[in-house]
Amino acid sequence: MTTVLLVRHGLTAATGHTLSGWTPGIPLDDRGRAQARALGARLARLPLDAIVTSPLDRCRQTAEAVAAARDGRGPEIRQDERLGECRYGDWTGKPLRKLVKEPLWRVVQAHPSAVRFPGPDGESMMDTQHRAVAAVREWNATLGAKATYLICSHGDVIKGIIADCLGLHLDLSQRIQADPCSLTVIRYTPLRPFLLRMNDTGGGIEDLMPRTPGERDSESAGQNAGQNAGQNAGGKGQRHESDAVVGGGAGANPDSLPAEAQTGASTGVRTGTQTGAPAVREPSADARG
Repeated sequence: MTTVLLVRHGLTAATGHTLSGWTPGIPLDDRGRAQARALGARLARLPLDAIVTSPLDRCRQTAEAVAAARDGRGPEIRQDERLGECRYGDWTGKPLRKLVKEPLWRVVQAHPSAVRFPGPDGESMMDTQHRAVAAVREWNATLGAKATYLICSHGDVIKGIIADCLGLHLDLSQRIQADPCSLTVIRYTPLRPFLLRMNDTGGGIEDLMPRTPGERDSESAGQNAGQNAGQNAGGKGQRHESDAVVGGGAGANPDSLPAEAQTGASTGVRTGTQTGAPAVREPSADARG
């Protein structure tokens, strides 16, 4: 099964108020560089078979920060234009406060599958999703079933990939949030993808670390029942990698949680992949960029 880490680029001076699109020469600002360094430090121990990025500066700089945290031990950064931002056509470079007044804005929010951005360079949001998902599937096949790799891309692109993973129509993708320098993790199996994390801006990587077959087999608390069911069905009595864990499972090796996380679990403090993450804020339904 192939594990894909989807990272949105860090903040730029234009993030949140201008639709940058494919405008060249928009680098990370000081905040974005700090975000990218922090993400690189978080992921430094996780083996990566590839780092693939959108060709735009803000993504490439984020990917470079992740690679730099590996002290020269990381893979070479590769670019894939299919993972680039949606081509917003005549909307590119315009302030969001002006675009909100456009009739097309409400269509983008409620019915993105019907949207093609105006102008000769405008792209449909459906085409953006299709090219990005095709890129992910192709990289999965190229790198192999045991690979773990990172893609650095853009908010609308990542939301389209997540929607595909969950079997959601693109029109529901606006319910998904992808913050700057957030981490989303999808594990692809032969039968279905599993969404392991979404919009994670803080937390550990223990559940992403490579595990031995024995560790994988013991993840489910109902292992014995699963074996019996598999034998009765004529299988080999072992949970298939495409199977969902009935009851939700115990997570990633809970015995390896740091002491403070174990203490938090016993006192009612929320723990897990969001440990150490900032407080969750209510996202704007009209957030773009």
